[in-house]
Order: sequence, then C-alpha cells, then structure tokens
Amino acid sequence: MTIKRHIKNIKLAAAGKQKIEWAERSMPVLRLIRERFKKEKPLRGVNLACCLHVTTETANLMRTLKAGGANVALCASNPLSTQDETASALVKEYGISVFAIHGEDNKTYYRHIHQTLDNKPHITMDDGADLVSTVHKDRAKLIDGILAGTEETTTGVIRLKAMAADGALRFPVIAVNDSKTKHFFDNRYGTGQSTLDGVIRATNMLIAGSTTVIAGYGWCGRGLATRAKGMGANVIVTEVDPVKAIEAVMDGFMVMPMAKAAPMGDLFITVTGDINVVRLEHAKKMKNGAVICNSGHFDAEIELPAMRKAATKRRMVRPNVQEFTFGKKHVCVLAEGRLINLSAAEGHPAMVMDMSFANQALAAEYVMKNHKKLKKQVYGVPEKIDAMIASIKLKSMDIAIDRLTPEQKKYLSSWEMGT
Repeated sequence: MTIKRHIKNIKLAAAGKQKIEWAERSMPVLRLIRERFKKEKPLRGVNLACCLHVTTETANLMRTLKAGGANVALCASNPLSTQDETASALVKEYGISVFAIHGEDNKTYYRHIHQTLDNKPHITMDDGADLVSTVHKDRAKLIDGILAGTEETTTGVIRLKAMAADGALRFPVIAVNDSKTKHFFDNRYGTGQSTLDGVIRATNMLIAGSTTVIAGYGWCGRGLATRAKGMGANVIVTEVDPVKAIEAVMDGFMVMPMAKAAPMGDLFITVTGDINVVRLEHAKKMKNGAVICNSGHFDAEIELPAMRKAATKRRMVRPNVQEFTFGKKHVCVLAEGRLINLSAAEGHPAMVMDMSFANQALAAEYVMKNHKKLKKQVYGVPEKIDAMIASIKLKSMDIAIDRLTPEQKKYLSSWEMGT
C-alpha cells in the first residue's frame, strides 16, 4: 500500500506521536476494540475515506481502523482544526495517508477531499457530510463501489436526512451522531467543556459575571449552557423550537429572541447547525467589545460576509480574534467563525471522544457485516452497539451496575402481573 500525503512538515511526527499516545491513555474502549480488530481483521481489504478533524483522538481511530485491516485515507473536516504534528505522525509513525494542513484555504480543503476520495472508498467516514456531498456532486463514478458511509456530527446528519428525503442519497449512511453514547456525552460534555476552553484560550476573558448568549438548545447547547452557568455566567438561550425553549426555561435559563439578547450579551456562542443565526443586524446592536463565536460545524452560523462588508475597519487584535468596527463600536469574532473549540483549543477531551470513535469503528464493522440489507437511507447505530460501548466504558472506570433478576425481566415483559 502506497502512503500518500500533503501535510505541513513530516519532521513534526515525533511530537505528534507523543500526543497521540497521551490521548490513548484516556481511550480504553477504542483500545479494546483495536486489540480485537488486530486479531479478527473485520475490515480486511476495505478502502476507507475519512473526512474528520485531524486531532490526536482521531489518530487513535485511524490506528484502530488500520488494525482492522482497512486501507485508510484521511483529510480534514475543518481547515482550522488540523493538528499538524498529528497529521505528520499518522503518516510517518503509523503509515496512514493524510491530506491536511492547519489553516489551509478553501481550494486546498476541497483538493484534499478529492485526494482522499482517490482511495476509491468502500466506506466513507464523515464529519459534516462533505465527502458524501462531493461524491454525489463531482465523483459519482465512485458511488457503485461505496457500500455505505458513517456520519459524526449533527449538521452532517441533517444534510444527509435532507438528501434521503429528496431521494438524492445514493448509498446508506449510519448516523453515528445519533448514538446515545455519542450525542449524550460528546455533544453535551465534550462541546460544553471544549467550547469554553477555546473562548478562554483565545480571549482570556472571565466567564464569571458575564452575560453569555447561547444560540441553540440541542445537546451541545444544553451542555454549554450548564457549564457556562457553572462558571458563574448569566446565561441567555435563544431558540426556534418551542419544546427546547421550554426546557431551557425549566433548566433555569433566560430565553428570548436574538434581537432582544443582542444588546445584553458579552459573549455569543452559536451551536445550531443553521445559517445566519447571528446576523449583521444583531452585531450592530451589541455592546462595545462583545465577543462572537461559533461551535457548530460550519462557519455559516455567523453572517460574516455582511459583517465584513459593513465594517468600517477590521483588524486582528490577538491570534484567533478579529475586531470589527461599526462606527464607534467594536465587536470581536473568534476563529473566523469556525469551530472555536478546535480552532483555538484542542477539541473534546479524549475520554469522551473514546465513545464517539468507538461508535465509528464499530459502525464500519457493522457496515461490512450488514451492507447487503441496508437501503439508501440514514440509519441509527444499533442499540446493542450503544449498550456494549457504555458497558465497556463503565468497566474502564471501575464502575459496576445492577442487572435485572429473572423475576424482574418477567415482570417487565408481562401484561398480566399488574399491581
């Protein structure tokens, strides 16, 4: 197998390997899967094209897939999330083809996607559905060889379900994001912690006492709101879903439209997966010095083109901090509106990504065993896989739980026993 690459500097590999090994210490579930994969080779001869954040945690997933016998090619799912030393280590130390450079421009980003697809995948592994959409738009000749795909994030699942509803999806996809051991933990605890980590690293601002406005109260928004509140912030939630809005109120947060929240907030964070959630009209109403950032997958949540056009002045005041001037007022946008937790920090802790990437590895194995039964639609991860991952994680934490007795099982399955 020929190892191909387009990375920043192969000499960064030693530092990358050290960081990958550090992350592995907190990834016992994936490690156990890798040990089994080495013996059983469930992915023997399978070509995998992966478009994921090129981080130390992802590196351990790539190692697991390769241990299972797969021929793996990886590109970045976000231009600012790539860790160059990790990309180098994957190539030099682990023999995996990587196409990713931190800060790559849009043209290079899509060139890397095409180079990854040159691997002629049997399985695609996405974080945002860019591989799937590129295959359908530009590389349709590959479709007949693709058995299925997997999708890591909410935004990607939304896009794929829209494709399936329109009859445009031409192969099945497993929605890894919808697994309980992914979105209950990765989205809530991972995004909650890593987003605030990115904000603090970029700005060194004090969260305590600030008014933090969180757009979206899905699992990411819930985790973020809880952690901001825990750090002493006054939290405002904006929502379009009435059920989620009521939930936010009952969780103790103020809820209001963005137009009303705009003059009140010190920090604005979008986690909706939708477009133009914070618009120019909102930015012009904000306090002098307000900070805006995004932790949704794509940078479209902030109306940056309109803000750039309307600003009388723009300048970088710190790494990952751009100041926009509107008349006598200044507001700051972090990390070009891209994922703040991966652009300015290191992303989710390895302990939570352990479960997310265990889902990815086992979903790939599931595809190989069941692809003939799958239709051209979006599927959830089987509950048995979810439960197995949770059980292994508990065991790694030295936590035991009860089991149902035969009597209890009988009671739960009976309609006759009653009160």
